[in-house]
Amino acid sequence: MKIGLDIMGGDYAPKAIVLGAIAAHQSLNAGEHLVLIGDTEQIKPILAEEGFNPDHFEYVHTDEVIGMGEHPTKAIVQKPKSSIAVGFNLLKEGKIDSFASAGNSGAMLVGAVFSVKTIPGIIRPCLCTILPKIKGGTGLLLDVGANADCKPDILLQFGVLGSLYAENLLQIDNPKVALINIGEEDEKGNMLSMATFPLMKDTNLFNFVGNVEGRDLFNDKADVIVCDGFTGNVMLKLAESFYVLTIKKGLKDEFFDRFNYEQYGGSPVLGVNAPVVIGHGISSPLAVKNMVLQSREMITTGLVEKIRIAFK
Repeated sequence: MKIGLDIMGGDYAPKAIVLGAIAAHQSLNAGEHLVLIGDTEQIKPILAEEGFNPDHFEYVHTDEVIGMGEHPTKAIVQKPKSSIAVGFNLLKEGKIDSFASAGNSGAMLVGAVFSVKTIPGIIRPCLCTILPKIKGGTGLLLDVGANADCKPDILLQFGVLGSLYAENLLQIDNPKVALINIGEEDEKGNMLSMATFPLMKDTNLFNFVGNVEGRDLFNDKADVIVCDGFTGNVMLKLAESFYVLTIKKGLKDEFFDRFNYEQYGGSPVLGVNAPVVIGHGISSPLAVKNMVLQSREMITTGLVEKIRIAFK
């Protein structure tokens, strides 16, 4: 197994990424290897500082970096020697089994769709994130930013993708899938949610349990919560602020500690032909480590193939 990691992506690259790779290496099994993609001249001094044997990693040298503020499509085309572009070429050619980066998220989405491409039958790939549950365990929220505007059939597919992820990676048997709304009643919501509800209610593709409200994100009413990417991203950023606020107020609480994004790695891109994970721009070494382990789980569970079968 070869797990590709972009060393140049993120606000604290390359040091935070390299330190995360070192931490992840300790948790990998025999036959599981990290491939570091980036400027090797910047990687080597960090490894030397840590007294880490460089032979534990494989390296692919790149000369260019896609900045956080660059236009995603233009950057992928105009910087073919960037770590993100090279990483996706390696993934497309089967030289790595997954690719993760904390770099430009738009470039990661564009790169995924252009290189390994969307699984046949899927209208739009999406991003998902983990939700901590008040009674323990975790759930899933999707989409959280890839598709600001959606149609009912797209949300229906998100339900399938989320259900498969929850079943295979979160180990939830027959996960409960719900649609986010402004009320639990069947007829509530805007035009999108009112048109989506009957599609989900009539489907046998997943275990639909109806509408849920914003206050239900962290309880046990649903394991998978579906929404458009605009709504999901707003809720994700709000949830991330809970952990920061508790720290600033000097509060220590086990539940709110679980809102720390570092624990979950990154956001998987669901619906493309290979495991791709997008990390937070401010990813710390711990977040990078968990992003690598998340990539490994997507490979070992065969999630992409299971999605491909579901959409045949």
